Amino acid sequence: MGRKKLLIVDDQIGIRILLLEVFATEGYETFQAANGRTALDIVRNHTPDLVLLDMKIPGMDGLEILKKIKEMNKEIKVIMMTAYGELDMIKEATDLGALMHFTKPFDIDEMRLAVNMQLGEGDSRSRFASGT
Repeated sequence: MGRKKLLIVDDQIGIRILLLEVFATEGYETFQAANGRTALDIVRNHTPDLVLLDMKIPGMDGLEILKKIKEMNKEIKVIMMTAYGELDMIKEATDLGALMHFTKPFDIDEMRLAVNMQLGEGDSRSRFASGT
């Protein structure tokens, strides 16, 4: 199977470093991108299992990136990270196929649990369960 791949997309370097450290420790192969173009290149070349995607990215916003990721491969799971007050965008993100969102500042342990749950490490049931 190989390790599960995780892509972190955020223009804030501090958040990327924090999440990279957490998820590398969890044993994931982690990639990072500061903008949409880099993110989509990584999706194209590495096909991550899950993307942690910030809603507000300069240049190409999170919804646009989400749309393009899902066009490339709708199996890729996406969790949005949002600033307070972006509720209208969250609904749209959910409609586009995002699984859930975390509002910044998020609880890193909750994020870790959510990712582990989505990537279902060692739990065969979750691999066949289809969420609606």
